Amino acid sequence: MNIEDFACPVPNLHYERVQMVHGAGGLAMAQLIDHIFLPAFANPDLDLREDATLLSIGAEQIAITTDSFVVDPLFFPGGDIGTLAVNGTVNDLAVRGAKPLYLTAGFILEEGLALEDLKRIVASMSQAARAAGVKWVAGDTKVVPNGKGDKVFINTTGIGSLATGNALSCHNIKPGDALLVSGCLGDHGIAVLAQRPGLQFDTKIESDCASVVNLVQAVQQAIGPDFHACRDATRGGLTAVLNEFAQASGCSLNIEESAIPVRPAVRSACEMLGLDPFSIANEGKIVLAVAQEAAEKALAVLRVQTLGSDAALIGKATTGPAEVILKTAFGTHRILDLPVGEPLPRIC
Repeated sequence: MNIEDFACPVPNLHYERVQMVHGAGGLAMAQLIDHIFLPAFANPDLDLREDATLLSIGAEQIAITTDSFVVDPLFFPGGDIGTLAVNGTVNDLAVRGAKPLYLTAGFILEEGLALEDLKRIVASMSQAARAAGVKWVAGDTKVVPNGKGDKVFINTTGIGSLATGNALSCHNIKPGDALLVSGCLGDHGIAVLAQRPGLQFDTKIESDCASVVNLVQAVQQAIGPDFHACRDATRGGLTAVLNEFAQASGCSLNIEESAIPVRPAVRSACEMLGLDPFSIANEGKIVLAVAQEAAEKALAVLRVQTLGSDAALIGKATTGPAEVILKTAFGTHRILDLPVGEPLPRIC
């Protein structure tokens, strides 16, 4: 037996057909966007690759975003596809510094879906929209034959206004900036995974699915222009956000593993399943870049809110190669690369 027999295979990124991994928030999805979509649709707005695009209409500046939701199962501890569709969309507006105002929804329904399930999903969407202070302004419904879909898929588009004038962008990150997270990571991914047929296991973890609008606005009001960038850590989790920050800013990001908050139950589930909690999706957690001198004030503002009670300072941006360097609990260092794809398909 040769030593090569023990080597991990190099991930295959040369596919001829779409794979599940293309939708998982890692390298394969980035490749799909870079090779298929951006060459066809490229323009200065899309090339920024932000969660929402800022557009000027006369003297007004608005933010717009669109997202689709295919989570399986439809209902999970702490939420369902309806709450996910609303909060995921308003959060993409909020992390650009915008105030969410309006939503549209498109439904792809599979023949045979129980109408009681649809009513429950729509009720969740209505409640989540009221809580986020947004108004439904348009919608569409299509039905496909049984076996040609999977119960229900939802697409939402959100529109907001840049009320504060302080646009947040990962391109604003500077050497010296402090990097914060608003709370414990991995809750959503583990909550959904625990309900999957064939993988079901007992856990008290609930999805963190929630609107982060109040969190973002509180930090904006407290530190103003010292708040530079923000992303919600959805597909690909913290790892994806940090790599996006590094690539957009050109900074090296130095992260302390021991400072990253993860619930013991989530950590145990990840160890049991061989998963990395830093790469698992969240639906109510944000990653922030703020000026170093404003870090403690930002943390204090986050921690007084329920959703930010576990907020933590996890590292800083420095000059150097555009990469994420993780200082492990053992004092060693490793590059925190994007995975090929998150190991949990259809998580949002």
